[in-house]
Amino acid sequence: MSTMSWTEADTVRSAPWHSESATPVPTRIMVADDRMTAENAYRLACEGTALLWRGDYHNGRQLLQAMSRRVDRKATGPADTAAETFRLQRRARNHRARVLGKLLVQLEDDHGLALRRAPDVRKACDDVYGPGHEPMLIALTELLGVLGAAQWREKGVAIPALDATIHPHYGVFSPVRGEYIDLVARAPLPMPGGVAFDLGTGTGVLAAVLARRGVERIVATDDSPRALACARDNIDRLDLGRTVEIVGPALYPEGRADLVVCNPPWLPARPTSALEHGVYDLDSAMLHGFLGGLAAHLNPGGEGWLILSDLAEHLGLRTRDDLLTMITAARLRIIDKTDTTPHHPRTKDTTDPLHAARAAETTSLWRLTPLRRVGS
Repeated sequence: MSTMSWTEADTVRSAPWHSESATPVPTRIMVADDRMTAENAYRLACEGTALLWRGDYHNGRQLLQAMSRRVDRKATGPADTAAETFRLQRRARNHRARVLGKLLVQLEDDHGLALRRAPDVRKACDDVYGPGHEPMLIALTELLGVLGAAQWREKGVAIPALDATIHPHYGVFSPVRGEYIDLVARAPLPMPGGVAFDLGTGTGVLAAVLARRGVERIVATDDSPRALACARDNIDRLDLGRTVEIVGPALYPEGRADLVVCNPPWLPARPTSALEHGVYDLDSAMLHGFLGGLAAHLNPGGEGWLILSDLAEHLGLRTRDDLLTMITAARLRIIDKTDTTPHHPRTKDTTDPLHAARAAETTSLWRLTPLRRVGS
């Protein structure tokens, strides 16, 4: 971690800077308290000055909201194409994150927060950062994300297909969109029992669904240490540890399976945070990896299940022909495709500049098998 230095009460102080989204260390920092106006805070943040908050905790949150409103006033409307609108929205969100990320707080060496009316954040921070051992500076937006994730982790997400609850960890994509889970719960298994791989398992929800459907052995992988820990936690909570093995970091495990399931990030764009890796996949790298390795990891008669939204097609980020070309290039054939319509609230939000694309979205489960060799 880089170290930040600032002057406070005529004394030069310093503390390490930490950012889960790998935001560079701010080059300028000044102390701010309840006397700071939202207009000044917004101006300074836009100029690149970080503000170390020493005022009341709830006043700091209100200041952050006031800064957010000022950022949103600068937001641009829809462009001529869905792809350009998407790019403008991404740019605006990144700008918003940069500006709001300039309001900082200091965690003490035990992850305590020494601000008036501050909640006890130590347990939530320990879960994300590990045990505290020295003070550090983080963005207030990051702290709020940590606290929100702690609530999700405690409450969990109800999964009807499991008749159980999945508990997402910080930085692991939450399975709040249940339509893709229902596709996996209903699709015909290529053979009873057998072995399945769940690639990019995240919370472990699809591995759990396969286990509940009677698959005898599931190997679940992920390239994120947070996801691996989250999946192990959920599999243990569901008492499925004898059936599901969590391995990684990796895409494919060793060996072959009767079924390989992959729900890659749906949009080919660059992620800017750990959580965005569940949504954005630069150059469709995971999709290419799944398709390219599938034939070599299937037992005879086995299938690969690709769960993918066509939102990227409606946004002009990828065409259906692009996807079909990838499948053909991997020497795979499509034996079936099952579609479902998402029901999340954003499909009905007509104020969203991307509403038309979201309203037209379909999520599909593609059943794939290797092409037969000539003469076989």
